[in-house]
Amino acid sequence: MAGIIFKIGEASPANTFFAIYMADAAGLFEANGLDFEIVKMVGGSQTGPALSEGRIQLMHIGMSSVVRANAAGFDVVTIGSLSNVIRSTLFAAPGITSADQLKGRTVGISSAGSESELSTIVALERLGLSRNDVTLKEIGTLRLPYIRSGEVSASMLGEPYRSEAYAEGIHAISDMLADRIPWLYSGLVVDKAFLATNRDTVLRGMRAIVEGNYLAVTDADRAKEIMARALNITDRKNLDITYDNFKAYTPMNAEVTREGGENVIATVEVSGGRGSLKDYMDESIHDSLEAEGFFDAMAQRYGVA
Repeated sequence: MAGIIFKIGEASPANTFFAIYMADAAGLFEANGLDFEIVKMVGGSQTGPALSEGRIQLMHIGMSSVVRANAAGFDVVTIGSLSNVIRSTLFAAPGITSADQLKGRTVGISSAGSESELSTIVALERLGLSRNDVTLKEIGTLRLPYIRSGEVSASMLGEPYRSEAYAEGIHAISDMLADRIPWLYSGLVVDKAFLATNRDTVLRGMRAIVEGNYLAVTDADRAKEIMARALNITDRKNLDITYDNFKAYTPMNAEVTREGGENVIATVEVSGGRGSLKDYMDESIHDSLEAEGFFDAMAQRYGVA
């Protein structure tokens, strides 16, 4: 019997997506009755259209993209999270050693409306700069080569590219991860109408993703093998750092934090005004899984305290 179609949009290849990679490799989506596929996308600007048109059933993206999508007339909502802090660092091109040197220069982002754009703006503000002090340029998800070549003067990088940049001695102007800023940085997002009519499908998908977390955390060797393949990591030290970063900062039960959501809402700028947290976040899927004992069952099965 064919499974239920369940496609997840991948905004960027990163370790914040690893629970999904792990669940896919282990056959957990199929075990939950889903016909699963990862759909590669660029940044968060496609979130609203892709979900509302049914091209994907879930998007892996930060909450800023949810706020912007809804301001544009879509109706999407964050139901879970795979990162509740900003896990990126702003790296500079050769010759750039201070924030002042960024004024009037080009800073790379994945795409307009993406989490890389908003986190870049937050990093600039913490350096005493504003969005208007630089030119933001869309360069896609693989931004490290642009920094190396100087084609952009700076860009935000997460793992595995963050540790690769550090290993190469590339200058970090602002390490946002070190600041541990509460932020709904890597959410699990669905269309509200789809959630209302396909709640069981969404629950199946979330069970697979959460179990992917448990499996990855408790079987490091297998997880690193899959991570190396999924993220094309060939350096062992880089792989270890990327895995440790995943393990340390991924919420095991894909739970959201309200503080992280509120910080996003307070920062993102949209025309027509912003809504409240309930307009962008729905914790009912998490509550249902908790009520049915799923999280306790996972902790017991995998020996996680």
